[in-house]
Amino acid sequence: MAKFGGSACGIDGEFVSDIIKRIKHLKQDSKVIAVFSAPLTMYEGKRKSLTDLALLIGKKSEDGNIPDLKPIKASYEKILSAVSDQYKAECQKVIDSFLAKASQAFSEAREKKSFADEIRSRALAFSGEILMSYVMSYILKSAGLRSDVANYDEWPIITDNNIESTNFLPSESALKLGPLEILVKNNEVVSIGGFIGKTKDGLETTYERGGSDRTAADLGILFHSKYDTRIDFEKDSAVVSADPRIVSEKLEDITLLSYNEARIAGMFGMKILDPIAIKEILENGVDMPIIITNMREPNKTTTILRRTDNQNGHPLKIVTGKKNCAILKIESVAAEALLESLEKEKRYSEFVILSPFTKDDIEFTRVLFLDADYVKRNEKYFLGFDSLATIQYNRGVITLIGDQMWRVNQIVSRASSRIGEAGLNILNMDAQEETSRVIIVIDDSANNIETAIRAVHSERSKITFS
Repeated sequence: MAKFGGSACGIDGEFVSDIIKRIKHLKQDSKVIAVFSAPLTMYEGKRKSLTDLALLIGKKSEDGNIPDLKPIKASYEKILSAVSDQYKAECQKVIDSFLAKASQAFSEAREKKSFADEIRSRALAFSGEILMSYVMSYILKSAGLRSDVANYDEWPIITDNNIESTNFLPSESALKLGPLEILVKNNEVVSIGGFIGKTKDGLETTYERGGSDRTAADLGILFHSKYDTRIDFEKDSAVVSADPRIVSEKLEDITLLSYNEARIAGMFGMKILDPIAIKEILENGVDMPIIITNMREPNKTTTILRRTDNQNGHPLKIVTGKKNCAILKIESVAAEALLESLEKEKRYSEFVILSPFTKDDIEFTRVLFLDADYVKRNEKYFLGFDSLATIQYNRGVITLIGDQMWRVNQIVSRASSRIGEAGLNILNMDAQEETSRVIIVIDDSANNIETAIRAVHSERSKITFS
């Protein structure tokens, strides 16, 4: 499974030739299922994914404006230049057909004054990921590859009925895998759109943002028992010890991570892969390597394994940070019911339980949510479990990650000291050997998070360990 995100495709498909090179390399010893995200374009002077552009058009349609798909169509017209004359007319018909379906969904949103649920999912699917997978299949054929595309009428990713933040149903999906298996058998590469699912009744659904990562993982789960399967995420770079947009000095290439380290890093701000993708792999008992490849320099990779059992190298793998967090303080008795509801009803897991505290002989639980916007949208839901619970917004988190950090002497005191020297106030700290991470909570204002990441990472090279 080779996943190519919007940045891998580039602005209006400018890096398509690099994708072809990578797929030709990968197919030398493998069948390739290529998972595509929506491409990027320039809109009003800014780089924007076609998914974001479609969401903007959907919001305008909801407000009563006539949907204008010209910017989306213009992007595909540019990408079409990579298709050979042999397939160009056929590909153009597919583009026109899919954008007509998307336009119909936007028009329906205008009529109903609501851009939500299956209307939203249809609009995003037909203007973004699904259409891109069809176009890429023609491009790959044009490059001489034996290629085909997963037919949306025979879609293999079956999900539950949570339309806009859906959940993968592996057993139901396995029953629908037949047509895709045939395509894989008969071709060198099969293209498929990420992010999109279908219910058992055929309604279009979407994962949350980053969902194309989950599509690649889900396909790995489905094919794991049939093939020796690996997942390759083609990115701008492999994994380094901090976000290179924040830290420029003493960055180290990270060549090996465990599932656990990668999942934590994804949760806490590193753009490695969607942590829910790893969660789904683990839940389904699958063990397969995940490779993060620098598409421009393919010799630079990070391998993610279920267990690394490797104590060589620096045990503090990554220093990362997450903005826009919130902390819920709730009586522990009520917290038990909330956490059960989040797991079973909401299927939501983007939170961490911090250490509890006691006040007036009552025990309280702290829950750190990594998406404050989700908490704001669902405040009534959260406070319904305890009307006296409190929510603190404007929180940011600095996280130190490494399964072997227990080998580092005084890591917590040294990290907190560096943050203090940077003039920042620590509001909460949680360090647990068993979870392979140290969490430091600070105020999310100005450039506090970036300052704290740089401060802690600067100490990394000075750390000695047993």
